[in-house]
Amino acid sequence: MQSSLEDTKFILKKYNISANKKLGQNFLIDDDIIQNIIDAAELKETDLVIEIGPGLGTLTSKLLEKAGKVIAIELDEKMLKVLNDRFSLYNNFILINNDVLKVDLNKIIEENLEQLKSVKIVANLPYYITTPIIMKLLESKLKIETITVMVQKEVADRITATPGDKLSGAITYSVDYYAKAEEVVFVSKSCFMPSPEVDSAVIKLEIRKEPKVNVLNEEMFFKVIKASFMQRRKTLINGLMNSGIIKDREKLNAILKEANIDSNIRGEKLTIEQFANLSNLIYETI
Repeated sequence: MQSSLEDTKFILKKYNISANKKLGQNFLIDDDIIQNIIDAAELKETDLVIEIGPGLGTLTSKLLEKAGKVIAIELDEKMLKVLNDRFSLYNNFILINNDVLKVDLNKIIEENLEQLKSVKIVANLPYYITTPIIMKLLESKLKIETITVMVQKEVADRITATPGDKLSGAITYSVDYYAKAEEVVFVSKSCFMPSPEVDSAVIKLEIRKEPKVNVLNEEMFFKVIKASFMQRRKTLINGLMNSGIIKDREKLNAILKEANIDSNIRGEKLTIEQFANLSNLIYETI
């Protein structure tokens, strides 16, 4: 059995293709990391797996061995022939040539779930659109159990941070609202070809059956969080005032007092429960 590195070199030469920098392509060539991803996803024959950006199909081949069906969504047309040639004989493989941010994932799942019991997302995500993809997966409220993806290490640290610590950001709270996040394994830049400029990490998000906190209006909840992190050095009250959510400082001070939140605190110090309470009070007031 050839290694992923040997397979990658062979395929690139055979099809005379190279990584597309604009699409953030870096091909994973470390067999141990690939196995780590497969193990973390805990795949079963009753799983429908959606893979985003399969590229040359290195991870895809392993997914097909474990899952009941794999739907690969690939934007780069150069990769289509490679993927079709490699997996055309698999009766559990479907290839979609599209941008994952533009496709109706709910419809895709509905059309392909059939006798399968659960849906899981597994992918090596392109760095330049990692956050939009993850937030689409979560905000679309798909019928999925888990998301196991490779992301830039810095992004992994933010997503898996404890809300309130120095690494936390708006993405921390947004993900925590929908899912339990954990970092699975560190991935060195040397595990890719070509090597990216930064290290990576595999993270796993276990989707909550219900959001972590109760909010009256999700749009307001996420607006308040985003406003609180727009300028990290500013106090919470200034961040909210600058965002235009509330233009009356006295009214905002009264809301913060009712929420038992110090007006001079920074947003990063709040818990997700405090953000939920604050956004509910703002929503009720305006």
